[in-house]
Amino acid sequence: MLLNDNLQLDWSEIEATAIDDLLEAIDHGILVSNLAASLSRKLGMDQDYCDMMALAGMVHDIGKLKLGKYLYGRDKNALIVEEMKYVRMHPIIGQEILKEQDFSDIILESVYHHHENYDGSGYPRNIKGENIPYGARILRVCDVFAALVSDRNYRRAYDLDTAISLMIEEVKNFDMKVFLALLQVIYSEEFSEIERFIHTINRKRYYQGNHDTLLYC
Repeated sequence: MLLNDNLQLDWSEIEATAIDDLLEAIDHGILVSNLAASLSRKLGMDQDYCDMMALAGMVHDIGKLKLGKYLYGRDKNALIVEEMKYVRMHPIIGQEILKEQDFSDIILESVYHHHENYDGSGYPRNIKGENIPYGARILRVCDVFAALVSDRNYRRAYDLDTAISLMIEEVKNFDMKVFLALLQVIYSEEFSEIERFIHTINRKRYYQGNHDTLLYC
């Protein structure tokens, strides 16, 4: 294991106010799951692959649970830089958790690499282009889009057009084929059900007005 016992999840160390953070994470996972399944179908993948990507989307941030005492229940004025050094560990931790539960190799590699950028500027391995597993490229665009259109505790949701514009500005981070397929999903009839879920998330008022920082995940 890469982690020591100090990183074991300890609910007693997480303040009651962290419940909203965890509920937000669950809603985010559900949204990414639905987007990943729809996007995989749009890309012509078979049903088994689409099902795996739906599951990968649901669990892609599971590694953050073991980082709870670093990320949740903290002073909201804590330095973002300090927090980010822990956030960047979550794909590695997530893969470890899922490997212990015998998840498929496709899900393991997709979760492990879902923060890699197509230009090589991501993490944890700074790989780029087609060296990034296909499933991770799918999760990457779904994760960013889901984060942008949802209320987060540090900022309000962006509308669809603004979210797409922000992604276009950072399009170097994405596989262009996958990104264009995501746009096709967004402008399809299929998206209406996903959009309703987005509105449901944003009615929960996760935003607390604590930060004014542009973060994608």
